[in-house]
Amino acid sequence: MTSPEPTPDATPNASADDRANSPGTKARADLIITRCTALVHDDHEQIGFVEDATIVVRAGRIETITTGPVDLSAADHPAPGLSAVEHIDARGQVAMPGLVNCHTHAPMVTLRGIAEDLPVEEWFNEFVWPIESNLQDKDVELGARLACAEMIRGGVTCFADHYFSMDTVAAVTAESGMRANLGQAFFSSQGAEGREQSLDFALRHRDTADGRITTSLAPHAPYTVEDADLAATARLAREHGLLVHIHASENRDQADTSLARHGRTPIEVLAGTGLLDTDLLIAHGTGIMERDLPVLARATGRIAVASAPRGYLKFAWPTTTPVRALRELGIPVGLATDGAASNNSLDVWESMALTALVQKFTESDPRWLTSRQALHHATLQSARAVGLGEEIGSLAPGRRADIILVDVSGPHTQPVHDLAATLVHSARSGDVRTTIVDGRVIMRDRELLTLDVPAIVREMSERMPALIDRSHGKRIQDYDT
Repeated sequence: MTSPEPTPDATPNASADDRANSPGTKARADLIITRCTALVHDDHEQIGFVEDATIVVRAGRIETITTGPVDLSAADHPAPGLSAVEHIDARGQVAMPGLVNCHTHAPMVTLRGIAEDLPVEEWFNEFVWPIESNLQDKDVELGARLACAEMIRGGVTCFADHYFSMDTVAAVTAESGMRANLGQAFFSSQGAEGREQSLDFALRHRDTADGRITTSLAPHAPYTVEDADLAATARLAREHGLLVHIHASENRDQADTSLARHGRTPIEVLAGTGLLDTDLLIAHGTGIMERDLPVLARATGRIAVASAPRGYLKFAWPTTTPVRALRELGIPVGLATDGAASNNSLDVWESMALTALVQKFTESDPRWLTSRQALHHATLQSARAVGLGEEIGSLAPGRRADIILVDVSGPHTQPVHDLAATLVHSARSGDVRTTIVDGRVIMRDRELLTLDVPAIVREMSERMPALIDRSHGKRIQDYDT
């Protein structure tokens, strides 16, 4: 394998821990990972691998990445009163930036498998929205706990969530040790109160959990949120410097219906209401049309799209996210799973492989999307999609230490002729051995350290009959596009 030059040693800005020590005294490293193969990005953002790498983490950030023999005593020398350093020998494992799930509804794991083999209209109207009218905070809490456990075990260190009762999701996120961008979803049917609650949540929780939680405004979609509310959301986003996370042009039927009813595509609705002049994360975008591309090109905000290909295949949608066209516009496309009610899992590894395969099929070009391009979408582009492109998404000095260790010694990943292809097309979420967020190990050798799955499942099972009862005939909204 050819590898880029190792990332040069560097020291990030002094941390609070460093500043707390006496002059001339440096806090010892929090974590040292040795003998791994590190996935890195070069100056041109090309994916490469550094073999026999050592990664030193201090105060939650990557301090250095070096290659070759290392003297641990230098990094491990204790300063008075400081705790012992943690050392991970990662022989045979690949160190990667933690994966980012750029669009999900984490608590919907409670509905995994509840509505199968249905068109999207029936899926929403007959099952999901009637059941969601039963949701209690405790259901959201248990769903979020189980979702975080699943994502941690699959190497996801950060997720963008768009759901209800988000105070509860924020508490679970903080406890789990994960990183997240969270948005309180709202519909126009709630009146101004829904939008105000979304803003209130975003302002109260921004930069909480030691900075691991960022927030967004979360209007549901152009077909459930009126133009006046979308325009008000855009103004609030600009005023408060918030990301907006919204479903738009989810499929071609939605785009066609919007044109027939309003003479505009959903993307043109976003432009007309000012949302394309904000930092905007568009979920899905499989209905983005040729006429939308110049509109997106004129956008003055930072636009990104989250793609969750498994759900599109399952709903038999005729188109998928136009990744190639979006990338030509410089719009990052992050990887996502959507909620487990439609996708059945929160497996971003599967999303990465399917993105590569579906793009090859759609473009009739085996040279697109390559494994290295798919890894770029899974790392830097996904980080940029959720507004964290300067903090996570690559292993480099100064970046937050969100790191996963992937075991490629299994029979399904051997032999390794092309490590990028092995990671995209052969490796599985179960190959993640260790998950680290902000330098803190939250899964070690497949053992979850912050969540108790059997206890979660027991309590969830007790609540399930009341949650899935649809006999009341209510639903939170109507799907009519």
